[in-house]
Amino acid sequence: MVLAALLLPNSLAALRPNRFTRIPAEAIVGAALVLVLPRRPRVVVAATAGTALGVLTLLNVLDMGFREYLGRGFNLVLDWSLLDDAQSYLKDSMGEATTVAATIGVVLLAVLLVVVTALATVRLANVLAANRHQATTATLITGTVWVTCSALGLQLAGVPVASDRAASAVVVQADRVRDTLRDEAAFAKEARADTFGATPPGQLLTDLRGKDVVFAFIESYGRSAIEDPVMSPGVTRTLDTRTEALRKAGYSARSGWLTSATYGGSSWLGHSTFLSGLWIDNQQRYRTVTSGDHLTLTKAFKKTGAWDTVGIMPGVQKRWPEAEFYGLDKVYNAFQLGYEGPKFSWSTMPDQYALEAFERLEHGKKRDRPLMSEVILTSSHQPWAPIPKLVDWEDLGDGSLFDAVEKAGRNPRDVITSKTASREEYGKSIEYSVTSLTQWLERYGTDDTVLVFLGDHQPIARVSGEKASRDVPVSIVAKDPKVLDRIAAWNWTEGLRPAADAPVWKMNAFRDRFLKAYGSTPHPTKD
Repeated sequence: MVLAALLLPNSLAALRPNRFTRIPAEAIVGAALVLVLPRRPRVVVAATAGTALGVLTLLNVLDMGFREYLGRGFNLVLDWSLLDDAQSYLKDSMGEATTVAATIGVVLLAVLLVVVTALATVRLANVLAANRHQATTATLITGTVWVTCSALGLQLAGVPVASDRAASAVVVQADRVRDTLRDEAAFAKEARADTFGATPPGQLLTDLRGKDVVFAFIESYGRSAIEDPVMSPGVTRTLDTRTEALRKAGYSARSGWLTSATYGGSSWLGHSTFLSGLWIDNQQRYRTVTSGDHLTLTKAFKKTGAWDTVGIMPGVQKRWPEAEFYGLDKVYNAFQLGYEGPKFSWSTMPDQYALEAFERLEHGKKRDRPLMSEVILTSSHQPWAPIPKLVDWEDLGDGSLFDAVEKAGRNPRDVITSKTASREEYGKSIEYSVTSLTQWLERYGTDDTVLVFLGDHQPIARVSGEKASRDVPVSIVAKDPKVLDRIAAWNWTEGLRPAADAPVWKMNAFRDRFLKAYGSTPHPTKD
């Protein structure tokens, strides 16, 4: 057990037998240490080292989970709050009883792992001390072999024989903590400087005056949906079909790629990066920027005084103080859209219903000035089961008709446990979300409607692939040709499907490019 803990990698892809046929330097150093210590100090040192090794094993397991779902390792400073989100996701996907049982089981296993690892280390120390002569000889021989293998770079099955895996893992975790603490101060300074922070209201977005502008995020809509051989056929067919349908309705579209600040989850990091023009790739950065007054793209519309601003947030199920930061006059959460139908796993309501509610409550109303809206669509959120079906828009009502749709859908347990099923159903969910949004535009859009929609991040690594990019599609759709003429220099692809060689920008670059393209004059604020 101790040997396995010392050699355990921190990713599922590396979890292979050849990783456990190595010689750990930490075991040699530990053996040498306990051989020279008296009994009481030996037991204390062994118990402490075993406890630390157990904790390190837990961190390695967390790293595996985070890499599998979010494409990155676990951050000791920032990521504890995400465990609560994971529990909520599991509850929505698998049920409350399963979640409670799983939570209790995980906590007990974690405690047991640390305790047993500590006991195992103490037992090994006592065995070494009881056989001091043989242990000393073995330690000297093993240490010599380790040094020789390290010096010569000897490998077994493609992996170096000499290992310092545990020590390296500690260094990695320490570096993450150090870099996180340093980043906090540096980012706070960066967030106070803003290219458009002092721009007068009359010099913001002058070329979009009179337009109803909608910024829509499609959950987990990533590049893999368009390029992966399993998922792309249906998604690309949908994008091409909807491009043609919009063309017949008088709309044109241009599309490109943005590299998201997050991957597999933590959608709010993608939203805030896109709208703030700052690279927000962790929770600390998010808390820093949302507690300040940095100008977001949505707030720029409010600052002009020429638009009403609203947020449609079916994924928000609790207090959301960030509304002020984003400059939204009014926000509709999951309980304020009038939905009386079933949840679809994590998603509180189908995208089609959320868009119809948006039309009924805000977009379809007569008003004295145009509307700027931020719409978050959630039907493509994992576990992608059950997936809503499109119904006649006239029949949506309060959403009760979706009871039958939800009951006829696939069980999330059958999808979440299968990589192939997850990929297939993910693709179908993107088809549904894109179709819902573009049908809404086709049905309710006007000559003055401008739709900007994009994905917030790629799906989890087990769906998008181990080495998938962080790129997501982004499209601008409008009837007025002048709107798209303003971004001609961007060289985006015509239609809703960006070409493979279309421009790729970091997501935080969009805000400034958009503001400049539509008539905003930079007036920087400085730290």
